[in-house]
Amino acid sequence: MSVLIYLIPIALLLGLVGLVAFLWALRTGQFDDMEGAANRILFDEDDDGFGDGKGG
Repeated sequence: MSVLIYLIPIALLLGLVGLVAFLWALRTGQFDDMEGAANRILFDEDDDGFGDGKGG
């Protein structure tokens, strides 16, 4: 039972660290463009000059 004296404050501290990290990510704009990366992977912007772009 005496181990709870150490585990409860450690758990609360880790939860607080996670909350602070989440709030920091919100304030720095980490979640502003949720669909940008998903759309960027679908479209190839690099034009290497090979082929006519139709494949095959």
